[in-house]
Formats: sequence, C-alpha cells, structure tokens
Amino acid sequence: MTMTVHKAPSQLLAARLQIPPIPYSHAAGSWVYASDGTRYLDGASGIVNVNIGHAHPTVVDALRDQVGICTYASPGTFAPDLMEQLAAATARAVHRPDDRVMFTPTGTHATESAIALARLVQRARGETGRHKILTSSLGYHGNSAFVLALSGHRSRRPHEDDSFGLAPAFNPPYPGQHLDCPFPVCRVECVQAVRDAIVEAGPESVAAVLMEPVNGTTGGGYVPPAGYLRALREVCDEYGVLVIHDEVLTGLGRTGLPLASHHTPGSAADIVTLSKGLGAGYVPLAATMIAAELAEEILSGGTWLPLMGTMSATPLQGRAGLAVLSVLDDLGALDRDEVRGGALSRLVTAAVRDQPLVKDVRGLGYFYGIELAKGTIGDVMRITRSRGLLLYPYVGFRPGGGGEGLLVAPPLNATDADLDFLGETLRTSLDRLGEGVE
Repeated sequence: MTMTVHKAPSQLLAARLQIPPIPYSHAAGSWVYASDGTRYLDGASGIVNVNIGHAHPTVVDALRDQVGICTYASPGTFAPDLMEQLAAATARAVHRPDDRVMFTPTGTHATESAIALARLVQRARGETGRHKILTSSLGYHGNSAFVLALSGHRSRRPHEDDSFGLAPAFNPPYPGQHLDCPFPVCRVECVQAVRDAIVEAGPESVAAVLMEPVNGTTGGGYVPPAGYLRALREVCDEYGVLVIHDEVLTGLGRTGLPLASHHTPGSAADIVTLSKGLGAGYVPLAATMIAAELAEEILSGGTWLPLMGTMSATPLQGRAGLAVLSVLDDLGALDRDEVRGGALSRLVTAAVRDQPLVKDVRGLGYFYGIELAKGTIGDVMRITRSRGLLLYPYVGFRPGGGGEGLLVAPPLNATDADLDFLGETLRTSLDRLGEGVE
C-alpha cells in the first residue's frame, strides 16, 4: 500500500516569479548558497538593492554592535544622534551637502513624503491650489494604492474604482513609449510632452513633476536622451513647478555615478528620494532629501512636517546606513569624476551580441535591461539559474501590453571574477537557447 503525502498549502501570501524559489543556506559577497551546496551569482543584487553584496563585514559588525546597545529610540523622545550623522553623510554622498533629509522605512514612504513636502512648499509660497503631481506613463514610485495610481506600472495599476481619479500625465522619451513622437528617435525636444501636461492640468494646480532619471524595473533601464532632464528642469522652472527625482533604485552608484541625474549637468531636482542602495538589503531604510531653502520655507510657515512612521529614524537604521555609505565611499561609488561600470557594460554587450532572443539592451553603470523575444523569459530564467546565475524579470512594459526582459544589476563591489562569470554564463545560456531560432 502506497501512502500519499499532501503538502499543506503555504500560509504565506507573497509574490512569485516565473520559476520556483530556491531553498538557501547562506549568502556572502555576490553569491547565494543553496541548501544543497550549489552557489548562485546574485546578478540582480536581490531586487537591485543588495548593492554592496551580502554579509559585508563592515555592515555586519555595525549591526551586531548596535543590536547590543539600542535598536529603537523614538526621535521625538531621545536625541537622534546617529540619524543626524546619517542625514549629513547621505547629503554628502549624493553631492547635495546642504539638503535636509527625512528618513522612512521604504521607497514607497519616501515617495509619499516627497509629494507631501512638494505640496507644503507650494502652500508656504501661497500657491494653495498647487496639489497635482504629474508622472510618466512608464515608471514606478512605490506600492501603496496612492503611488501605484500615479505610477506608470501598467501591470500593477489599481482598479479604476481604487485609483482616486489619478493617472500618469505624460509619455516618457523612450522608444515605443512616447506615443505620437514626432521624431524617428526621441530627442530632447520630447520634453514638450511635459510642458503640454502642465498646461493641460493648469499650471496653477501643479505642485511637482515626479520622474525616474533612468527608468527602473518597469521598462528595464530606459535612458532619456542627452539633455532631456535639464530641459525638464527648465520647463518646470518656467511654470513654478517643483522637480522630484525618484532615485530609489538608481541612487548611490547604481548607474555609475552617485545619482542618475549626475549624468545630465543642470538637471538637479528640488527633492530626491533614495532607498534601495541606502539600506542595501540590511535594514528597511529610505531618505527623502529636499533643498535647504525649500525646507526653510516649509518650517518658517509653521506647518507640520509629514509623519515618518514608527520604524523611521531608528538607531539601528542609523548605524546600518552609515556603514553602507562608508563601504560605498571606499569603493569610489560616490565619486562624480568618473562613471563606474564600464566592465559590466562591455560584458553584457558581448554576451548579447548577435543573439536572436535579444531584442534590445539598455542601461547605464551597473544597471542593464535585456529585452527578450516574446514567450522566452521563463526559459532564459531557467537556464541561467541552472548554470548558477540569478537575474530578475521585468514584464508588461509595452503600451499595448506585453514585453518581457531580465535585469542585470550585480553588486557594485562584484569582483572581476564575479563579472566574468556573469558575462560568460549569460552568453552561453543565450547561445544554448538561441540554437535554431531564426
């Protein structure tokens, strides 16, 4: 007699990828080790957040030490010394040394804080009608119902009844995304779409334009035309509209410079959000940064600042964030003089060259999206994983539906050997799958 054992259904509600998860034992550096001893290169830095690798000793030591001292002390009751240090260090890290910094646990919180601060600035100026936030039809700014309604994340938009009447306002300057673009390839003049959106909304009602300087996980690393972000800054200044840059994914070295906006001189935002690279997978941590003069306008008006949340500005977050920034500084990731990531660019370019499954590759620094032929993403994920490489999928970015690809975004401190393994494994996997494809 054979006994059938039925596994109980999981009580965990969580997102799933196209292939089953891996039982793991531990992780170190750029590698994750499965329970059976197999090791995998973390080629996407978790979800583009484990930016200095796993179990970095500098951060582990800081966390271990702080856990034994104090993990929680409300900044309203106890002096937030560590968070004061982290605020100054974060501002220096992204070359905005005078900014005021608000800490929250997640990128979603950071976006909502940025929106709240932008509205408070406008009201402090007497512009009480300016409340609208204009966003691009391709982009992601967090997972609350509010910011999902604003975001151009087509596969995750809330039901129409749940979207508060909100929606993205303009098309971004990316191939296939800027509908009715008057040029064969998007140019700086495509900023006219933003101008048109401001005029249509009524400039007197617009508080800010919110945009990713380089598109993240929704479209896989689309980069705007040279000068576009500067032109957007100029249009917003013309109409008295603030600029918010969502650098939750791109900030702190991911695109090869401290901020993605640093690729475009003259494009600096009024408000910037950071998160993934700041907590680096060690603690939930995000920052909303605002120019000092704008913060003073809010404070001089006597209005309440946005609430940060219970688990914001804790001593543990302070120690972790300071440790992460020290590692990034040692790597040179916070230097504006030279764009890092050239080796990864060359490896990815070589790996996808003449591959029939690859429709496009785009990105900067340590962040690339490989757009794949329809219906192939599951196969590519399976074969790269079987060869010890973990990548992260992005799907549903086409305006009419569809579109699929994989993100290549290893830790910023991946070794040359790590990167060589990534490039070779990606190339041989695509070679294997591309056999027989016309």
